[in-house]
Amino acid sequence: QVQVVESGGGLVQAGGSLRLSCAASGNIKSINAMGWYRQAPGKERELVAGITRAGSTNYADSVKGRFTISRDNAKNTVSLQMNSLSPEDTAVYYCRYAVVVHFVGYLEVWGQGTLVTVSS
Repeated sequence: QVQVVESGGGLVQAGGSLRLSCAASGNIKSINAMGWYRQAPGKERELVAGITRAGSTNYADSVKGRFTISRDNAKNTVSLQMNSLSPEDTAVYYCRYAVVVHFVGYLEVWGQGTLVTVSS
């Protein structure tokens, strides 16, 4: 019903930048909140950044001032610009959509995950 495709992960040196993107498609009536989460080896998944439909944002303290979340409501996309990356940012990053699907209702949909590796 809803497909989400992530892109943009990879290997980068400390201090570098990466941009992650997610695109959703399917029988979507509306998209409410969107967010980016990450899970490092041996750790629980944590919220990195979130954005409401109106554009209000929130960030984990560890990424404030370095990461920027944005969304394009017309294209059903959400992006995460990551600057000044450090090895502590190494993790699998997941996008999450809170969507309303025609004839179904509310669903929470996750991307497949993309690996970000920051070398020192």
